[in-house]
Amino acid sequence: MKRSALWCIALSLAGASSLGAQGLTMQMSNGWAFTFTGNVNAFLMYTDGKVDSAVGPISGGLVPAEQVTRIRTGLLPGFANFEAAGKEGNLDLKVHFGFAPQINSNGEHDNFGAQIDMREVYLTVGGSWGQILAGRELGLYQRQNILTDATLGGTGASGGGVDAGGTTLGRIGFGYIYPNFNAQITYSTPAGRPAQFAIGLFDPSNVSTDLGEYRGTKLPRVEAEFSWTGNLGSGASGGQMASPNKIMFWLNGMIQRTSQFPVDQIDESGASVNNSITSSGAGGGIKLDASGWSLVGSGYYASGVGTTLMFDGLSSFDADTSARKTWGYIGQLMYTPPGSKWTIGGSWGESHVNQTTLDVTDNQSLVKYNRAADVLATYQWTKSLRYVLEYTWARAASYAGSQNTSNQGSTGFMLFF
Repeated sequence: MKRSALWCIALSLAGASSLGAQGLTMQMSNGWAFTFTGNVNAFLMYTDGKVDSAVGPISGGLVPAEQVTRIRTGLLPGFANFEAAGKEGNLDLKVHFGFAPQINSNGEHDNFGAQIDMREVYLTVGGSWGQILAGRELGLYQRQNILTDATLGGTGASGGGVDAGGTTLGRIGFGYIYPNFNAQITYSTPAGRPAQFAIGLFDPSNVSTDLGEYRGTKLPRVEAEFSWTGNLGSGASGGQMASPNKIMFWLNGMIQRTSQFPVDQIDESGASVNNSITSSGAGGGIKLDASGWSLVGSGYYASGVGTTLMFDGLSSFDADTSARKTWGYIGQLMYTPPGSKWTIGGSWGESHVNQTTLDVTDNQSLVKYNRAADVLATYQWTKSLRYVLEYTWARAASYAGSQNTSNQGSTGFMLFF
């Protein structure tokens, strides 16, 4: 039975030998099957963030000045996945519920009920013609960019100190924009083929601009992804089993048109007045796995979308209706020696924000870039238990000249079942 894309990549990041951790499956008398899978992770982190140069705050900077110790969830939240699947007639049917609890608090001694994130609620209807997914699941735009990020098996950048709830940032805002888990109706071509294509209609989002918030969402957002995977022969990777050498590349994109007002306004002449703006983006990448080596390169370009979370406020349009352009990339190399339980590697990533004409005169505090280097070592202790040791260097800079830098060390465990 298929699992969610995020779950599959989390298992693969945990090492090839962990694929034996299949969770609990119960076959029902009516032909349906029920599966329970999940993971729990916990990391001890110390972040030493300092102001290297200060000319005011950094709007959109992701590196706070702080010295803080935390015990918290990493980039991948804990997951409790409940899934029921069956076949009726010629249709493959499935429902999926993915709860994402996290262990950390928000700085308060008592933080009751604040750490459960209902990330996934969806149904699928499939057959030889492909699959329709309806519900809440990871978005398509920049989906593979995050799923191929090695910090998904660790922490990456912290995203803030004791006051920060939720997961760490990983490389969100340091090489890609977070696609988020969104309500959608998505069609995907049949699984198991080298070429895969998915396109979906998504619950649209409001867009914050320098002209005010645009709230007219008459049309859904459209997101799409194409990927191709090719085998390059088999060869021993690391861990306790061999894996095929393969190459994958992907392209993804999105577009959303948002009106200024939810309902058309009428001017004195009786004409409709309701300005509209268009947000769009494109991304892509390549992943090569060969003889224990894994090489990833990915990037994105967006207009009026943001730089950390989609439509996060830095998607702003100025008075000339020109959107902020954002772009970023990641380069990553990991290696698992043949027969070894250790995997080591590192990555570099950056996210940049271009100024609009209004920013040049009025908003020099705007972030210019967030960049980070990450070194990761993991040990596959058992088929289900993984130990992680990680170091992250991160820097944020503004157009005014402010610059914050942090050094961070983390260590912890990830248990998949």
